Amino acid sequence: MQFKSCLKAVSILIIATIFIFGGGQKFAYLGDFKLENGSVIKNCKIGYRTFGEINQDSSNIILYPTWFGGTSGHIKNLIENGHIVDSSRYFIIAVDAPANGVSTSPSNSKHQPGSKFPEFTIHDMVQTQHQLLNNLGFDHILGIVGGSMGSFQAFEWLVSYPNFIEKAVPYVCTPKLTAPDKLWIKFQRELVQLGLQDDCSKAQIQKILDIYSNMSGRTPQYFYENMEGNEFEQFYNKFKPRTDARFTLKNRASQIKAMLSHDITRNFDGSLKKASEFIKADILMIVSETDHLVNPSLSKKFAKISDAEIMVLEDNCGHLGVGCALDTCTQAISDFLER
Repeated sequence: MQFKSCLKAVSILIIATIFIFGGGQKFAYLGDFKLENGSVIKNCKIGYRTFGEINQDSSNIILYPTWFGGTSGHIKNLIENGHIVDSSRYFIIAVDAPANGVSTSPSNSKHQPGSKFPEFTIHDMVQTQHQLLNNLGFDHILGIVGGSMGSFQAFEWLVSYPNFIEKAVPYVCTPKLTAPDKLWIKFQRELVQLGLQDDCSKAQIQKILDIYSNMSGRTPQYFYENMEGNEFEQFYNKFKPRTDARFTLKNRASQIKAMLSHDITRNFDGSLKKASEFIKADILMIVSETDHLVNPSLSKKFAKISDAEIMVLEDNCGHLGVGCALDTCTQAISDFLER
C-alpha cells in the first residue's frame, strides 16, 4: 500500500510538472482511432489546453469540451477572464473536438482530407477524450462542464462512463435533440452542402451562415431592444463574404453530422427515465427559456424525472443567455462544484 501511495504521489508530481505552463496548445496523439461505425481516423491527434494546478489527490480535475466550431483557445478566453470555472481552484482540461480545425479534421488530415474524412458521432468525441485522459493517467475526475455541443458531450459522458465523473454542468443543453434542434442543424447542413458545390461561392455561403448564427443565437426581442436606426445597419454591414481557414465548410459538415447523432436514450429504449437511472453523477443544467437553437424543454423534463438541478435563464439573450448572465452562472457553477 505504501508503494502504491508513493507511486501515485510521484505520478501527480510528474503530471503537475508537465502542466506547469498552462493555457498553451497541446496535442495528444491517439494513432489510428477506431470509431463506433467501424471506420478509423488515421493518425488522430486531439488538441487540448490545461489551466490551474492539480491538487495532491487529483480530486480537482474538470474536463471542458468545445462547443460547435469552438476551440480550446476560445475556452481559454473564458477561463483566463475568471468565467465559468475557476482555474485557481480547479485543474481544467479544455479539449478540441475532432473537425474543429485544431484536432484532426477534414481540413488538416494528410491521410483523409476533405470528403475522405470518416463520419463520427458525439460518442466518438467522448471516446477521444476518454483516451486522452487515460493517456494523462486519469481514470476518474471531479467534473465536466460544457455548453451547446459541449453539453451534448457532457451528457454522453454520463451514460458512457457513469463511474468516471462525479459532477456535470451541461449548459444551453438537451439530453437528446428535439424537433426544433434538428431543424436548425439540418438547415445548416443543407446550406453547407450547397456551399460545397463547385459552382457555389463558399465565401458567400459563409456570410449567410454568419448571419444565421447571429440571428438565431439571440431573440427578436434582444435585437429590438439593443439596436435602433444606424446601429442595426452598422451591425449588418459587418457581415462580409469570407472563408474560414480553420472551421472550413467541410469541418462544419463533419461536426453537424456528429451533432445529429446526439441522443442519450438510444441505448435505453428511447426512455429518458431509464437513461437518468443509469447516470450516477450529480448534474446542474443551465438552460435559456428563450433558446432558439437548443430547446430547453427536454432538459426541464429530465430535471423532473431525475435528481438533476436546473437553472433557467429568463432573459431575451436566447442561446447566448449564459454570456448575458456570465457572473451569475459562474457563481452557480462554483457553488455546485464546491458542494
